[in-house]
Amino acid sequence: MSLRQHLEAHQHLFSRLMDLQPRLDALIDEATRAIEAGGQLLVFGNGGSAADAQHLAAELVGRFAADRRALPALALSSDTAVLTAVANDLGYDRVFARQVEALARPGDLLLALSTSGSSPNVLRAVAAGAERGCVCWGMTGRAPNLLSALLTDRVLAVPSTETARIQEAHGFLGHVLCAQLERALRL
Repeated sequence: MSLRQHLEAHQHLFSRLMDLQPRLDALIDEATRAIEAGGQLLVFGNGGSAADAQHLAAELVGRFAADRRALPALALSSDTAVLTAVANDLGYDRVFARQVEALARPGDLLLALSTSGSSPNVLRAVAAGAERGCVCWGMTGRAPNLLSALLTDRVLAVPSTETARIQEAHGFLGHVLCAQLERALRL
């Protein structure tokens, strides 16, 4: 594909993201409430989604657009010692769930990123979060998929099956989330 073709595919997908506005607003509201109540955001995914999770957590802990207090966010893909120990001892399908078991508290918000919506370790972490009284959200590709079925109304399903386009949209939606959290929390 040429640059023009990539750009056209990107623009076509992004023109459809407005359909996600109601659910994005609901995510922003629930994340705001979680932080205001003393909770934290736990973000996780595999591969490019792991990088997106780390990027989002960095924007919240550091800063996005405004100088403000740090916001409590943690990417569960960032501690390689924990990831490799859990993967080695318990299996890769438990690398995120085990961290949720250790770190999550009732009222925390979990944000699962999965372009396919079918990663076993992501699905197990969402289940572990629900068991602990966390608010669980997801960003995924085109629904239906296992993650969208598990989360029903608490998922931002980007209307695409192309991994690169989905990840571009997840990054953009993450930036909107950061900007709106700064505004909602009046930071």
